[in-house]
Amino acid sequence: MAETLVIALGGNAITRPGEPGTIPQQFQHTGETLEHLMPLFRSDSNLVIVHGNGPQIGNILIRVEEGERRVPRLPLDTCVSDSQGGMGYMIQRIACELFRRESIRRSAATVITQVLVDENDPEMTHPTKPIGSFYTQEEVRHVRQEKPHWIIREIELGQFRRVVASPRPIRILEEEAIARLVEAGVVTIACGGGGIPVAWEGDRLVGVEGVIDKDFAASLLARDLHAHKLIIVTSVEQAAIRFGRPGQQWLGVITLQQAREYLAAGEFPPGSMGPKIEAGIDFVAQGGQECIITSTEHVARAVRGETGTHIVAS
Repeated sequence: MAETLVIALGGNAITRPGEPGTIPQQFQHTGETLEHLMPLFRSDSNLVIVHGNGPQIGNILIRVEEGERRVPRLPLDTCVSDSQGGMGYMIQRIACELFRRESIRRSAATVITQVLVDENDPEMTHPTKPIGSFYTQEEVRHVRQEKPHWIIREIELGQFRRVVASPRPIRILEEEAIARLVEAGVVTIACGGGGIPVAWEGDRLVGVEGVIDKDFAASLLARDLHAHKLIIVTSVEQAAIRFGRPGQQWLGVITLQQAREYLAAGEFPPGSMGPKIEAGIDFVAQGGQECIITSTEHVARAVRGETGTHIVAS
């Protein structure tokens, strides 16, 4: 039976740091990323792609802020859905071009994905995820007057940003539809940006003003699909302990126990490698074969076991 791989692409797979992130640039980088995945497209593996949307959601929010005097304001859950559609289209279009050029008998489809969260999650009352524009101290006073419901915190010295909740995903509502596409061999793009956060209010499904970590969503989806491997794509070839300090050590194969110990010791910061390691631990602890953490350029080699950090049960 063909193995199922869930691939979680980081933000730099589509938008590079330091660039304005124009649409042509995003299409170009999407093409570069998918070229690196070509060996997987040629394989018999069933493939699911999850993508981040940090830079894109930031740009959408800037457009919302600039345009809200003339058009109705978009809530954050709708902004996430917009990013899913737009980025899914980019990945689909480039994938279709590659499949045609390389005579690969595959198709691609995007699923606009809702992800259930708990409105009693501690993140809902103590939000931590920075989004949108940076503000100076002077600008913050004005923003707080116009948007008293926003929570704004100092992220760096003299630099402020809005923060929103980042609750843990509980259930992927379109899981069955995704599973059927995957079983049919379709390269399925799902849970974009971590999924659209929603919650039940009685019989009514409502959008939640927050964002979900895409690595946690990818881990949940991989478990639901009984995927063999979860591949978390980031900016480094391998994770490391004592990163950037004397005695830095790149990690190859590590067990669940080792991953938990390194995480508890603070080796993986919450704002960078921490969520990726946590997502990998969750996946493997729930029966996944392995979680691979590596960079875009090395995904194919990492799947073959030649590089990357591999979290395994034992």
